[in-house]
Amino acid sequence: QVQLVESGGGLVQAGGSLRLSCAASGRTFSDYALGWFRRPPGKEREFVAAISRSASGSQYAASVAGRFTISRDDAKSTVYLQMNNLKTEDTAVYYCAAKRKFGDDSASSYDYWGQGTQVTVSS
Repeated sequence: QVQLVESGGGLVQAGGSLRLSCAASGRTFSDYALGWFRRPPGKEREFVAAISRSASGSQYAASVAGRFTISRDDAKSTVYLQMNNLKTEDTAVYYCAAKRKFGDDSASSYDYWGQGTQVTVSS
């Protein structure tokens, strides 16, 4: 089992920045690819970004590419999502997730999930 706990959400004005963190415990962190998803109000959960086990590869949704950056610190068992130039449409509950194999960005491919952290972007 892998336990994931997100933090760093909050209220920010459009154009601002936030950094989300997701701390993991349980199994060996470096064995897992990590992803971030979000659920906007009234919408389905959607993929945001993912990073491979060695951090050699990363993926981004088109809506966040160039504004968001995913990174990981295996020594701290933590994955981050740096969010810059935030827009009102980025308002959502953000979730981190873990799985063994990098590449498939579908939510169903992930095995472990955090509880989520709220990000609200005001205009």
